Amino acid sequence: MNILYCGDQGIARGVLVSILSLLIRGKKTAVYNIYIMTVNYGDVKPFKAKTLEFLDKLVKKHNKKSFVKLIDATGVFKADLPKKNMGTYFTPCAMLRLYMDKVPELAKLERILYLDYDVVARRDIEGFYETDLTGVEAVGVLDIYGRRWYKYHGWLKKKSDRWEWADLNDKPRSFFKQDYMNSGVMLFNMEECRKTGMFEKARELCAKKKMLLPDQAALNRAISRRRLMARKYNEQEERPREDTVLHHFSNNFKFWPYFRVQKVKPFEVKKVHEILKIHEYDDIFEEYEKLKGQL
Repeated sequence: MNILYCGDQGIARGVLVSILSLLIRGKKTAVYNIYIMTVNYGDVKPFKAKTLEFLDKLVKKHNKKSFVKLIDATGVFKADLPKKNMGTYFTPCAMLRLYMDKVPELAKLERILYLDYDVVARRDIEGFYETDLTGVEAVGVLDIYGRRWYKYHGWLKKKSDRWEWADLNDKPRSFFKQDYMNSGVMLFNMEECRKTGMFEKARELCAKKKMLLPDQAALNRAISRRRLMARKYNEQEERPREDTVLHHFSNNFKFWPYFRVQKVKPFEVKKVHEILKIHEYDDIFEEYEKLKGQL
């Protein structure tokens, strides 16, 4: 399975937890080809080679055929800067996935599963990874806030265990469009993306139009053919459900007793226990606590 993370050294703890979850909750025979895209630009400190070597040894203990490889995207990033979104809340690392087609090693792959560093595998992901990608550029799950909006207005209709739109045109989409995907978990059909120039369209949007959530907004506008899957493949609520496969520890808005953004990441084990009251990942956290000092 081809897995991609993007970021600087600051995501190392999250990547460790995420990788451990893949190894512990996945099949013992699974082979993971893990890529980490990083950049050395401005104040951003690139992912350390030392950390990469440690993670590579970790996955090879699970399966000798597995690997973790670092990809320095500084050159392609500088050559095509997302100019209108360089001063936003999000760092350049948030937009690195938009450059996958510029990296030959990634562009030639059949499919890649992109994961945010705060995504934890609760169950084996192989079934999701093998999703049929015929005729679509990407597979993902509705964004949590878009989903809530449409559920409130009664506009969201469930179709078996998935929501599917595979023949959408390329018109720009706003946040509350019914097909708006969360970008924290996305399975890309690289061959189809090359044909349509999807990543190029997304980069052009980031270069010319300032957006609130630049990477996510650009992908949603640039992807013209998608397949929306059941929420269990990217559960964005703070607590997982019984059928959750991938749990995304995304930021959540809280309104009581006062408005705030609650940020609890999986590597913040004490917060996960005390604030979220979640203990079902303790087998993963136990290994994380043993290994985090080697990052």
